[in-house]
Amino acid sequence: MDVDPIVDTFRRPLRDLRISVTDRCNFRCVYCMPKEIFGRDFAFMPKDQLLTFEEITRLTSIAVAHGVRKIRLTGGEPLLRKDIEDLVRMLAALRTPAGEAPDIAMTTNGSVLAQKAQLLKDAGLNRVTVSLDSLREETFQAMNDVGYPVARVLHAADVARDAGLGPVKINMVVKRGRNDQDILDMASHFRGTGFILRFIEYMDVGASNGWKMDEVVPSAEVLSRINTVFPLEQVPPNYPGETSDRWRYTDGSGEIGVISSVTQAFCRGCTRARLSADGKLFTCLFATAGTDLRALLRGGASDVELSAALSALWGGRTDRYSELRGARTSGAPKAPRKIEMSYIGG
Repeated sequence: MDVDPIVDTFRRPLRDLRISVTDRCNFRCVYCMPKEIFGRDFAFMPKDQLLTFEEITRLTSIAVAHGVRKIRLTGGEPLLRKDIEDLVRMLAALRTPAGEAPDIAMTTNGSVLAQKAQLLKDAGLNRVTVSLDSLREETFQAMNDVGYPVARVLHAADVARDAGLGPVKINMVVKRGRNDQDILDMASHFRGTGFILRFIEYMDVGASNGWKMDEVVPSAEVLSRINTVFPLEQVPPNYPGETSDRWRYTDGSGEIGVISSVTQAFCRGCTRARLSADGKLFTCLFATAGTDLRALLRGGASDVELSAALSALWGGRTDRYSELRGARTSGAPKAPRKIEMSYIGG
């Protein structure tokens, strides 16, 4: 399809597509899918409501034609989607107008990764990010709320690295009073290992996690705690619009990252769209509604019509939630209910 790259109302291009392949997850993390809200046996979407791999690939091919270069598979837990490696293979066969393959990554809780890592690499997955919020067994099991052990996540990360899915990134969501005491332990453990540890500010995604500003540990505080023990220096981003600020240890022991959506909003550089498992397109992680592309797909829309719909959606985009959050958390009228992270993907 011969189309042009698209930009939104702030001249931000569409470069990244994050695809939720399932709403299911076998964890009940307190900041994403808390058990007291979702329950252990939450009723997830019927299979026929999920986009098929062919539908995902068709929509992604149109997004790639419009400028998408990075694809990230998310969930829920993406590895719970049966034969997910087949989708990776289909996406890896796509080509940009210049004939290049898109970069394909995945975010996972690691519970099925050890079994799937080599299959995913062989199918064309480039990189993987593993969520791990603490090395302390009691803390981590309390945060995933299903008693899943730290050792199995660490083993899965090792297997992914050995399969060539690297550099493997480790994501730690930091919540004050819950796991912020483990910041230095995490930094110490992953220094010199080749893994890239990233600290994520606890965010107000959705409405179920009971988010409070005083539970946010600012990235500046995270960096200060680490720098007092392991001196750091900042390094340039890998590409425009990168969500993580990069820092490296001055002794050459590797790098860390901080994602500061709450205290240092990066909306002005955001190039990401999100596709839910049932085919709704969201132009912001903090969105209150999406646009139903599945209805167009299953209603017989042509590629030209789908392309026009994507162009109109992104071209009219005005999202900058994080830049406006300050007003909303200091006495302004309450914002509409946002979509849950477990539905839209991270």
